[in-house]
Amino acid sequence: MEFLMDPSIWAGLLTLVILEIVLGIDNLVFIAILADKLPPKQRDKARLIGLSLALVMRLVLLSIISWMVTLTKPLFTVWDLTFSGRDLIMLIGGLFLLFKATTELHERLENREHDSGHGKGYASFWVVVTQIVILDAVFSLDAVITAVGMVNHLPVMMAAVVIAMAVMLLASKPLTRFVNQHPTVVVLCLSFLLMIGLSLVAEGFGFHIPKGYLYAAIGFSIVIELFNQIARRNFIRHQSTLPAACTHRRRHPATDGR
Repeated sequence: MEFLMDPSIWAGLLTLVILEIVLGIDNLVFIAILADKLPPKQRDKARLIGLSLALVMRLVLLSIISWMVTLTKPLFTVWDLTFSGRDLIMLIGGLFLLFKATTELHERLENREHDSGHGKGYASFWVVVTQIVILDAVFSLDAVITAVGMVNHLPVMMAAVVIAMAVMLLASKPLTRFVNQHPTVVVLCLSFLLMIGLSLVAEGFGFHIPKGYLYAAIGFSIVIELFNQIARRNFIRHQSTLPAACTHRRRHPATDGR
């Protein structure tokens, strides 16, 4: 338990929890769309069952990938580069994160929105729950690979996933509302995905990047985004006072010496 006294462990846990929560926002939006196909009384139950089953699946997937990345025995050599099972997982996972983050960033920068269909009547409860679990399995891949790329301890990864899923279960509606009001937060986290994906690709080729550099870059970016949000809020507050000032000038125009 000595590793619990390491500040970098807690920094990695906090960073990973924040990333897992924000990266799961899109998942929550899709789950809300699927749950809307059910009668109102069954929607919360479907969301709870679907995300609970998805949590178990995510932990199993995390355990499997974490075990596979310990496979360091060389499998083959290309030119002067030797690749093991861990290297292949890091390389494939990093490329997946780069692809995922790039496509998501492109969609958000192009201001595209997800379309949802409107069918007649209500869908079957377990059909919707099954769709939620399958959908979360797809979204779990980048979340699990992100966890593997951020920290080295399996208990920390599992704790971050459990905490993030618990937060999403308890606060799905407020989280969705917050991200809709602050889209730059999602863009910032997708940029983190690009950075983590690049570091995984580098590790796949044998170039180790200390995770402390990632923590420092992510922490600095979060502070800058916090300043940006404060400045934007103050600007909006200042703008809201301008109409009253303009109205006052119209009512009391300057005489310019007349």
